[in-house]
Amino acid sequence: MPQPEIAYFTASDGYRLYFRRYQSTSGDSRATVVALHGIQSHAGWYDYSNSRLADAGFDVLFLDRRGSGLNEAARGDAVHPDRLVNDVAQFLTWVRNSSGEGRPVVLLSVSWGGKLAALTAAQRPELVDALALLYPGIRAKIQATTSQHLLLSLADCLGKRKRRVPVPLGDSRLFTADPRFREFIDHDALTLREVTVGFLLANRRLDRMLADAPERIHCPVLLMLAGQDRIIDNRAMRGYFLRFASHKRKLIEYVDAEHTLEFERRREEFVDDLLHWLQRMTDVPIAPES
Repeated sequence: MPQPEIAYFTASDGYRLYFRRYQSTSGDSRATVVALHGIQSHAGWYDYSNSRLADAGFDVLFLDRRGSGLNEAARGDAVHPDRLVNDVAQFLTWVRNSSGEGRPVVLLSVSWGGKLAALTAAQRPELVDALALLYPGIRAKIQATTSQHLLLSLADCLGKRKRRVPVPLGDSRLFTADPRFREFIDHDALTLREVTVGFLLANRRLDRMLADAPERIHCPVLLMLAGQDRIIDNRAMRGYFLRFASHKRKLIEYVDAEHTLEFERRREEFVDDLLHWLQRMTDVPIAPES
């Protein structure tokens, strides 16, 4: 499988955003997949699926969110929700300007990254030819209580935006039932363990901004859900999905799967399904897994 190149993109405020580039092994990629990770994860969690996509003829650029993964500056922080969305939009603009003319760009996201992906597709439709939402964090089972919201607002009023709090997904069993991958998560040095009050405030604002996003998304959309997910509210997510304005919507649910499909024993099945959808959306022939 191809090894990724570590590169970086500089956002408009000067922040250096690292990403992993998996180049098509065919040497003639006809589509680019830009990928976004979850609240705790980073691009390095998804080497298997990224490599499979590259073997099948796609260029994959997996961006680490600012303050996450390889991005050490302002760890776990966010100054404003628009800054996070703008990072994605600016990266997509750079990708389009540097890619071959007419090459489709697919925006793919996992878990929490689905928030940024959906908002980017809604606000900047000219940048996204197709949208893939894998177990997206748009509708979650784990929600802040009323008292937690009040404490968050109080911390904001008191100027405590840089105060750090644990990410409320500290148990690796929420991500996968596979002991090997749970051990990987528990010992991964790049996994994000804490975020700031500022990040939580940005997250709350993102949730409000997502309310009317589906009606503004007209590109083809793929939704993949894990049937045994303890993080995502699948029922609510299905309802949200039905509101997308797109006439090309596809939903695939893996009944026995846990949250992170990448860490499932039958992960090749979900990647096969993803590749077939990408083939239909971009008309790129798929190479079988060796």
